[in-house]
Amino acid sequence: MNADISALWDRVQGMINGFIVLLPNIVLALIVFAIFFAVARAIKRVVKRLTRDRHQARNLGLVLGRLAQGTILLIGLFVALSIVIPTFRAGDLIQLLGISGVAIGFAFRDILQNFLAGILILLTEPFQINDQIVFKGFEGTGENIETRATTIRTYDGRRIVIPNSELFTNSVTVNTAFENRRLQYDVGIGYGDDIDRAKELMLEALHSVPEILKDPAPDVLLMELAESTVNIRVYPRSLVDRPATTCRRPRLTG
Repeated sequence: MNADISALWDRVQGMINGFIVLLPNIVLALIVFAIFFAVARAIKRVVKRLTRDRHQARNLGLVLGRLAQGTILLIGLFVALSIVIPTFRAGDLIQLLGISGVAIGFAFRDILQNFLAGILILLTEPFQINDQIVFKGFEGTGENIETRATTIRTYDGRRIVIPNSELFTNSVTVNTAFENRRLQYDVGIGYGDDIDRAKELMLEALHSVPEILKDPAPDVLLMELAESTVNIRVYPRSLVDRPATTCRRPRLTG
């Protein structure tokens, strides 16, 4: 019994001594990785700043900035590991990843799909940040493109999180894709009401609204005779109301 306790204690002491020996290397590795981390963030900010005022290159700058940041962080991780474990080589990690690549591929398939879809959304721009979009049963303003998902803010103040892969492979309606948009409203009047007078009043009301475009002019059409009402459809056109551009900029964190 005493021999077992003594052997266990010797093993614990050996682990403690080994940690003490490695402690300077661990501290140095943390400092080196922190330097790489700071450099990566600085490069990301520089790329974003250079492309901020260029509409065509803005999203490309976001992608390039994040890819550069990820590459530098990966190099920093390799350097830090080589300091802590002098026998460590990048080839060892690559070989290990190659052996277990199938399992890792299945485990991170969804994450990788969403990440790549997020990059493609930024590059192809099917919609822009602050656009008002409709996806399936959700409608709101695009807020951010993150690693896993895109977030939209609904008009009633809720946040909807949509996986990037679904957003990229399914139909999305962009309500603010063009400068103006035609709207439609149905108004019901009674069978005893004067239809021509009702249409005239509706047109007068539309022309009194500054946001309604005069060219093309709004239109008012008789649509159907329902059981209890005569339905008239109003077709105004108005300038797209985009949310303020001070909303948070897109981020694709990796």
